[in-house]
Amino acid sequence: MAQQDTPADSPGAEAALPFPNVRVIGIGAPFRWIRLGFADFRACARSSLFYGFCFTAMGLLTTFVFAHAYAYTSAVTTGFFLVAPFFAMGLYELSRRRELGLPGVLLPTLTVWRRNLGNIALFAGVLTVVFLIWARASMVIFAMFYTQEMPSLDGFLSQLLALENIDFLLVYVAVGAGFALFVFALSVVSIPLMLDRNQDAITSMLASLRALMLNPLPLLVWAALIVTLTLIGFLSFHIGLVVMMPVVGHATWHAYRELVEPLS
Repeated sequence: MAQQDTPADSPGAEAALPFPNVRVIGIGAPFRWIRLGFADFRACARSSLFYGFCFTAMGLLTTFVFAHAYAYTSAVTTGFFLVAPFFAMGLYELSRRRELGLPGVLLPTLTVWRRNLGNIALFAGVLTVVFLIWARASMVIFAMFYTQEMPSLDGFLSQLLALENIDFLLVYVAVGAGFALFVFALSVVSIPLMLDRNQDAITSMLASLRALMLNPLPLLVWAALIVTLTLIGFLSFHIGLVVMMPVVGHATWHAYRELVEPLS
């Protein structure tokens, strides 16, 4: 069904846009988004699978780095979550096209970022700065707890499984979770807003922060679902990423539709 939002490529649309009106949603909404995302995946399977294989390639790169230089895995993993929303832009566009009754073909989705290039680039710049800070913080944490020689990969995994270095694990997870929550808060609806309405980056990030403030529990459930599905994808020898990540991408579009009221 067509929405009432201002077309993203209409002249002067950005200047006329009011601040997005964010709705309050129920705690069960994220599960509905996953169901709708899976329906989009089935309807646009060929195009969605292209993006799924892109995510799988990124997952394989992460695993390769972990096997050869695990101290840098946090940087590559963070890069995965940094790049993922931009790969997902094509999935948002597929969902939008399905709403409008348009064919779910791949080619138009590959350049959808051109609609609002300046603001998307600004948002990417913000995430890149956060990514660089986290990568540096990660290395500092490793240096604090491994002041002598770094253990081998097998030794490091054994320590984690045996909880022999619990202080390191607690600090690392706490700091990483803080960065992850910050990025999540900025990006709940940011890119869909920039694509769908040609909204500016600052307003889009503020709208995402407002969405989290108004819906802390539902969106924490949503974040937990994203992490769970991503982990399933990684733990299934990356095969699951082919399906899981496109479903999450499509579901994010439905999250945006439910969280942000359409323009009248």
